[in-house]
Amino acid sequence: MGYNTKNYTEQGGDKTVIGGTLEIKEGATITGLPSSFTPLENQAASAADDITTLVSDFNALLLKLKAAGLMTAD
Repeated sequence: MGYNTKNYTEQGGDKTVIGGTLEIKEGATITGLPSSFTPLENQAASAADDITTLVSDFNALLLKLKAAGLMTAD
């Protein structure tokens, strides 16, 4: 009987496939990924007293997510 592993490195080492779970333990490091991360602009907690104001606050959050590239634009 054969065994098919979910995680493997292809011959030559140019490609590693993770088909299972990749767990990164505390204290571990990752190299080679882009190191710049810009936090989103702050979205203040809503103090809305009505639905119209709440919708406005929510839409402001959506715009910030889209501007940061964390959500696709309309």
